[in-house]
Amino acid sequence: MKIFICSSKHNYYKIAPIKEALEKLGHSITLPNSYDEPMKEEDMKLISNEEHSKWKSAMIKKQREKINVNDAILVLNFDKNGQENYIGGATFLEIFTAWDTGKKVFLYNNIPDNIFKDELMGINPIILNGDLSKIR
Repeated sequence: MKIFICSSKHNYYKIAPIKEALEKLGHSITLPNSYDEPMKEEDMKLISNEEHSKWKSAMIKKQREKINVNDAILVLNFDKNGQENYIGGATFLEIFTAWDTGKKVFLYNNIPDNIFKDELMGINPIILNGDLSKIR
């Protein structure tokens, strides 16, 4: 299966071993947009609001392209700043786009208790509870 990995940039350092495990299971992996420069967005914010806005728009378009060429997305929803199973706005957009285009949506951990909870429940993602062998 071709899988696009989605995650908060603050958890990108956890992606490499998961990518390796998925590849050993025979999957082809697409990494997040700014995987090689996780804090690029913060740099863009320092330049100007306009430059940040342009950059963010380009990233949203790029994530749609990545979703379109994959069979599924895997959301690595680890804890962030005390929020259990964190899913932020950009990742929620990726989840919605995948669901809206008929792709499978996998969550590494349970649905978080956050502002998107009801929508995530409606999308009905496949919860892995950390078990990558459940991806089919």
